[in-house]
Amino acid sequence: MSEAKYAGFLPGAHVIEGYGAGGFRFGGMSHRGAILAVPSGIYAWSAIDPSDITIEALGPVFAEKPGLIEHLLIGTGREMVPISAALRQRLRAAGIRAEPMQTGAAARTYSILLGEKRRVAAALLAAP
Repeated sequence: MSEAKYAGFLPGAHVIEGYGAGGFRFGGMSHRGAILAVPSGIYAWSAIDPSDITIEALGPVFAEKPGLIEHLLIGTGREMVPISAALRQRLRAAGIRAEPMQTGAAARTYSILLGEKRRVAAALLAAP
């Protein structure tokens, strides 16, 4: 993983406490910009719009131990935008079901599923 692309990292699983105004609150802190929430922690993410959601950009998702992620909630901003067939196929090959949706819905769903001890991760674009 490139340090520039994933410079911020908070270890551990954390619910998303809030979102909006271009960022997120989690783990008692706030972050402006997109985030990747995986079982090992939450990464600052350089993605800005749905076209940035690529196999390469989701490196931390694929780097997790196989089987730790069953669902990947993909928050695509204010509007739901489908992911590419190639990305969906790569996720499926890793045993991960992709679920693109609006960022707000993805953040809320992630926190609920995390609270239920489900094997979930989230790739969340910041909505202005």
